Amino acid sequence: MAGNGRDEDRVEKGFDPEEEEYDKNNKKGDEILSVEQIFEGQEVPSWRKQLTMRAFAVSFVLSILFSFIVMKLNLTTGIIPSLNVSAGLLGFFFVKTWTKMLEKSGLLRQPFTRQENTVIQTCVVASSGIAFSGGFGSYLFGMSERIAKQSGDTGGFKNPSLGWIIGFLFVVSFLGLFSVVPLRKIMVIDFRLTYPSGTATAQLINSFHTPQGAKLAKKQVKTLGKFFSFSFLWGFFQWFFTAGDDCDLLSSLHLGLKHIRTSAFYFDFSATYVGVGMICPYIVNISLLLGGILSWGLMWPLIETRKGDWYPAHLPSNNMHGLQGYKVFIAIAMILGDGLYNFFKVLSRTLTGLFYQVRGRQALPVTNQPSPDTSKMLSYDDQRRTQLFLKDQIPTWFSIAGYVTIAAISTIVLPHLFHELKWYYILVIYIFAPTLAFCNAYGCGLTDWSLGSAYGKLAIFTIGAWAGSHGGILAGLAACGVMLNIVSTVSDLMQDFKTGYLTLASPRSMFISQVIGTAMGCVVSPCVFWLFYKAFDDLGLLDSQYPAPYAIVYRNMSILGVQGFSALPKNCLLLCYVFFGAAIVINLVKDMLGKKRGSFIPFPMAMAIPFYLGPYFAIDMCVGSLILFIWEKITKAKADAFAPAVASGLICGDGIWTLPSSILALAGVKPPICMKFLSRATNGRVDTFLKS
Repeated sequence: MAGNGRDEDRVEKGFDPEEEEYDKNNKKGDEILSVEQIFEGQEVPSWRKQLTMRAFAVSFVLSILFSFIVMKLNLTTGIIPSLNVSAGLLGFFFVKTWTKMLEKSGLLRQPFTRQENTVIQTCVVASSGIAFSGGFGSYLFGMSERIAKQSGDTGGFKNPSLGWIIGFLFVVSFLGLFSVVPLRKIMVIDFRLTYPSGTATAQLINSFHTPQGAKLAKKQVKTLGKFFSFSFLWGFFQWFFTAGDDCDLLSSLHLGLKHIRTSAFYFDFSATYVGVGMICPYIVNISLLLGGILSWGLMWPLIETRKGDWYPAHLPSNNMHGLQGYKVFIAIAMILGDGLYNFFKVLSRTLTGLFYQVRGRQALPVTNQPSPDTSKMLSYDDQRRTQLFLKDQIPTWFSIAGYVTIAAISTIVLPHLFHELKWYYILVIYIFAPTLAFCNAYGCGLTDWSLGSAYGKLAIFTIGAWAGSHGGILAGLAACGVMLNIVSTVSDLMQDFKTGYLTLASPRSMFISQVIGTAMGCVVSPCVFWLFYKAFDDLGLLDSQYPAPYAIVYRNMSILGVQGFSALPKNCLLLCYVFFGAAIVINLVKDMLGKKRGSFIPFPMAMAIPFYLGPYFAIDMCVGSLILFIWEKITKAKADAFAPAVASGLICGDGIWTLPSSILALAGVKPPICMKFLSRATNGRVDTFLKS
């Protein structure tokens, strides 16, 4: 998920246009008031009052919206930016509008608080997060017959079905919630970890609930609405011209230059990826473009000249023993090289940080033991936040009992869903998962990087190799889902606890909101995926609108774990070694150059994605970066304040268009127009045919 935690930093700085007025209104004598001094006159509602029906009603609506957006991104490129800004902004807008209407009519019983805003934020992120961790574009869809045929393996398959997907998510998605509860005091209070994304989100929510912040939020929502409408209508307009094969507005605007499409270097006028490009850091977008140029501009044409020598000339383009194999496995090598480097980097920082923390205290802090009195060293804000954060305790016995109970249930249920996944594989995962989840949560607090997918890939290779040829491919993919759901949920919830700490939201309300949001996601996300699956018959095919690139990548990782290097085409292993090593070297150079100079070095993970898909979406994202760059040069303050709203509007509008387009496809409604440009020779043949 590129850009996570970085786009919020830009938004945080986006309140500069109001800063001068804000400072004037928030001074006490000559002293500038702190955040909690500004809110000192406002009563903090109890944890029960933070959990309102209106908050969960808004969360449900937004979870559907964001599930469509995340699902579309999952099934197209797999690049998902942080949508925390959009969730916080839209949650604030909907509830604020509702409370204003009630206030005018005299029916308002409870004002809208920043704690309630945090509950909405937590619930929406938990729900839409299932659209990613549920594996609809990766391990889960990788089990299907459609992906198995493209991979050319005979390792078995399990086609998607709404019933078993919902059941699977319900038995694996809640374990992470219970494993993290005992860690919240250790991570937030004792270790005082930063959790940059959670901190930035809290600052955003706090600013919304000041008069100046609310004024700016209103302008941001208005901007988001404009670009949402434009993006939605643009998607609708493009749909009109897609009545047949190769019929679309894109072909028309490219004036029929077919080679532009086949070379994969083209701009496809996607509002979604222009918006994503505005959110993702510049270097991510440049990395994607560099990866596309290296692979589709240089490597694949050269390897194709070796047809008949390196691989049989008669193989179709999508056969894994032909050119397609090089595309997939070299991409996997770069992803694994980047993932392993960052895994060990974050793990070493985690262990080093733990060592100094424990050595400084002579013992690891325990969740139910009081912290030493440091009130004299803490600021007013920290004292108030710590007091309220520790007020509503969640008993340790409750979290342990919950983890053991759900683990026992899933150990019984999962082998019935996946016969290849034996109960003792699951037991081993659940024994090691809390330790790995702790490492991921601690590392995420230090670096803002969640390595959930890296732990999932570790499970693929470990369980796949253990199971071997007896169902190892499906066992590895299912094990990936179990591990990924636990580890990624823990880091997400710790980010939410940090947000709650900074907005004075109760840990209990955070936990309950996360549970309710997860339950929503376990139903909403499968239903959204099912709509895509039924509406688009070519879902998962390389040249389709929704190629689901990570599904075939994850399946081939599982094949590699089971079959070893025998699955690779000729000379592919050597190239994999080269690119695996290159990914590590690039990361090493990036870290050695330091933060400033290293920011100009590309990300190997981002470079790997176009190897399989092509660089067309990278061009869209670079256009988004160019727009943002020019905007910042013209007026940086406005760009910082409104660029996230513009980007969110473009992503949301195009994303939500997939709902009506899916319904139209299911109903058999076809677009009315086919538009395409033909060469002069082809046009002459068409005219001759029509005259005859």
